[in-house]
Amino acid sequence: MQRHLSRILVIAAAAIAALAFALGNAGAELLDNRPITVVIPFTPGASSDTFQRLVAKRVTEDTGQNVIVESRPGGGGTVAAVAVKRALPDGHTLFQANSGANAANVALFPSLPYDPVKDFAPITLMWSFPSLLVVPANSPAKSVADLAAYAKAKPGGLSYGSQGNGSSGHLLGAMFARQVGVPMVHVPYRGAGPAALDVATGRIDFLFVSYASVLPHVLSGKVRVLAVTSRKRLTALPQIITMAEAGYPDFEMETWFGLVAPAGTPAPVIAKLNAAFVRAVRTPEVVKQMIDQGAEPATDTPQEFAAYIDAEIKRLGTIVTTLGIKGE
Repeated sequence: MQRHLSRILVIAAAAIAALAFALGNAGAELLDNRPITVVIPFTPGASSDTFQRLVAKRVTEDTGQNVIVESRPGGGGTVAAVAVKRALPDGHTLFQANSGANAANVALFPSLPYDPVKDFAPITLMWSFPSLLVVPANSPAKSVADLAAYAKAKPGGLSYGSQGNGSSGHLLGAMFARQVGVPMVHVPYRGAGPAALDVATGRIDFLFVSYASVLPHVLSGKVRVLAVTSRKRLTALPQIITMAEAGYPDFEMETWFGLVAPAGTPAPVIAKLNAAFVRAVRTPEVVKQMIDQGAEPATDTPQEFAAYIDAEIKRLGTIVTTLGIKGE
């Protein structure tokens, strides 16, 4: 019995050592010396860009592998997705998968030029965050109830921005319009940065957006935060109520981001990329910066991420169908 137990302990110790070696030596054995490019489907300055650069920098520091973040906005994520779909499956071109491009778009666009399941090999989930409901500082709406009343009183309805067709901002705006019971005008942007700027300058009436993307305008006093779409209040903004607290139960949605490679990328390459990016996301400094800006780090295995994408396609597809919205 003692001998059998000793054997188990040796095997377990060897497995732990192998995992530690894989993580600790991700740089020496990651890929060849050509840069890795992570293509993001949004404009620079948004949280998707900020967090991706934070993670990319950490991967480079940990491994010595140069990681470049390239912005290719447009088409609700289709421009970037198609570019990566067509890239060589060697691990050097990756796509920043997200809840819009890799889930909601399936129901939004009947003729989507890529298949989020068949055309990509999942690597890992990286982070998620809820959205803040924000209005211009000079808006008459001081609360969610005020915004609903304003929507009912304004001829033609209010306008709301989003990070693009199929984005969480799009779905949340449509959900709000449905629950308030009046038509509203959707204004899609090529990312959160320009949408946040337009709500800060009063060109649109409201926006559902990440804390990180709108932070400069919050600090400058150009926007007012009315609520957050998470189940609980954000650690970074404990004074901001949830949509449920504002009288809108079941109004919860988080935007998630992960990493995928072109289909056909060899499994050993996927495993190396998973080890390097998971290690980077879990670094204490990266975790702290994400949490401070309203995001939650989240990593998993390629298999778990694949199952998660499948589930999200179904879940968000149901929401899109219920709302009756289509890609524009």
